[in-house]
Order: sequence, then structure tokens, then C-alpha cells
Amino acid sequence: MTPPETPVAGHQAGAAARPPAVSSCPEVPRLEVLRQRADFLRAARAGRQGTTAFLLQARQRGEGEPDEALIRVGFTCSKKVGNAVARNRAKRRLRAMAHAVLPERGQPGWDYVLIGRAGDTAARPMDQMLSDLRWALKKVHGGGDRA
Repeated sequence: MTPPETPVAGHQAGAAARPPAVSSCPEVPRLEVLRQRADFLRAARAGRQGTTAFLLQARQRGEGEPDEALIRVGFTCSKKVGNAVARNRAKRRLRAMAHAVLPERGQPGWDYVLIGRAGDTAARPMDQMLSDLRWALKKVHGGGDRA
């Protein structure tokens, strides 16, 4: 029996070459994913804005909290959204939406949590969800009417 080949340095076996998940450009703030329950609970006590397909919770981090140059984002879907397959699909759509909009419209030093809604998160067209997120961010940050 021969040993498996060692992967080429800097390249994972079987993985396609993909760009990094976060921007390395200094003008664009980095995104970091929230993982700890305490961060989600702090966001739940802060401002929120509902849309047709999701709920956005947002809070500005205080002194002594993680890097002010980061935008942190979390994603969650309850069992009301459906089984594991439906919840994962909804979270994938929320992640895609956040990575498209938050680097341009999110503010560094803020935490955002996107919460999926039953049926609507998976069914709403992506372009409408993107405009909903832009509108919700404007409302959370003190913006005006929907345009």
C-alpha cells in the first residue's frame, strides 16, 4: 500500500482556488462571524429592524470590546424555519446577502445578527433581500425613509 500524496504547499487537496472570505483591502472593513452566545444575546438587547424575509439586530460595540475596525455578523434560524436542510439553506442565503452588503453599508465597530424567517428567507428573491438589508441598515443607523 502506498501512502497518499502530500498536498502541494498552500493548496488544499480537492479544494478549488477561491478568494478569501474577507477583504484584504484596507479601505473595506473586515467581516468576522459571531460564534459565542453572549454576543448574540448582547445584539438581541440592542436595536432591531424587521423586513419581510429576515430580522436584523444591530449594536455598536463599547469600549474594551474586540477590534473597532471589524464588522461582526452572526446568523441564526430557529426550528420554525423548518428542518435542518431548510435552516441551512436560509442561513446560506443570509450569509451571501451579508457578504454582499455589509462591507459597503455596515459600519466598523458594530455587531449585526441576521435572523431567518419561516418560508420567506428561502423564497424571497435575492435582489429584494439585498435591498431589504440596505434599507434595514439605514434604519438601524438612523437613516430616513425607504427609497
